[in-house]
Amino acid sequence: MPEEFEQPMEEQFSAPSPYEPDEHWTGTRLDLNPLQDAVETVRTQMQKVIIGQYDLIDQLLVALFAGGHVLIEGVPGIAKTLIAKMLARSLKLEFSRLQFTPDLMPSDVLGTTVFNMKESDFSFVPGPIFAQLVLIDEINRAPAKTQSALFEVMEEHQATVDGVTYPLGDLFFVIATQNPIEQEGTYRLPEAQLDRFFFMLKADYPNLDEEKAILHRFASDFESRVQEEVQPVLSVEDILKYRSLIEKIYIRRDLLSYIAEVVHKTREHPDLFLGASPRASLTVMKAAKALAGLNGRDFVTPDDIREVTYLALQHRIILTPEREMEGLQVEQVVAEILEQIEVPR
Repeated sequence: MPEEFEQPMEEQFSAPSPYEPDEHWTGTRLDLNPLQDAVETVRTQMQKVIIGQYDLIDQLLVALFAGGHVLIEGVPGIAKTLIAKMLARSLKLEFSRLQFTPDLMPSDVLGTTVFNMKESDFSFVPGPIFAQLVLIDEINRAPAKTQSALFEVMEEHQATVDGVTYPLGDLFFVIATQNPIEQEGTYRLPEAQLDRFFFMLKADYPNLDEEKAILHRFASDFESRVQEEVQPVLSVEDILKYRSLIEKIYIRRDLLSYIAEVVHKTREHPDLFLGASPRASLTVMKAAKALAGLNGRDFVTPDDIREVTYLALQHRIILTPEREMEGLQVEQVVAEILEQIEVPR
């Protein structure tokens, strides 16, 4: 019998991971049970209405606890907006919704300065972007002028109107939905704006069993009254507390180098016209920590990194025109890069 199988079964599974903090680490081990309980509570609330889309829900929670914005792409009718609304209902946050249309102006998003007749002075009336969780529905149906209004607010959590800067607060989370860009009446988002999204998530059709379950759930609920059963379970303070906890999750130096190598490889890959920015490296690192935390580990593994790399890079890199015409997919290039770079042991 091989030597590695001679130890008792309990010892095999209790052996420490090579990616755990060692004796040279100066921090303390983290209790992630409260975070896991909080995540499970939010999942439970959302699944009162949402059937399926389990990965999408978890990916949204990873972005929320890592402090990034999310873009969800998918064809109409597969619950993109509903998922965002149910997440908003399960959190004790100020919520607003923006429906992007071709005639929407930047002032409709940010707000405007108006003259106050009583005080004989100008005052600022905040737009719907001034909330803690903002749902932007069909974001790619508005033109570039309106899209540009989101640049500062998404990256710096502040908006400048008529030369005055207004902060948005400690927690600001954008969930945007978009239809595939091939559909009528859509605009391709600028690269600078796409780069400000933490993840781009793909929502897909439910499988047959899930679609049957959807029909059974709403057969006697045409008005979707079940949504009223979703209760807010996490506050701003809770989310910020768990973000601070995730920030303390341990990641080895060689795993940081691994992330840098993967992202750097996108800038010299022959099939790519545009590689990923340093913001992408930071996204992968933060997301890997959040994923580890949601899975109950206070240390990051290469599997965490590989799992979030697709979500963090697919909207930040652009194929060369020749390879795009040949039908190559961005996901294939990312997979090739991950295969080429040796995983730290």
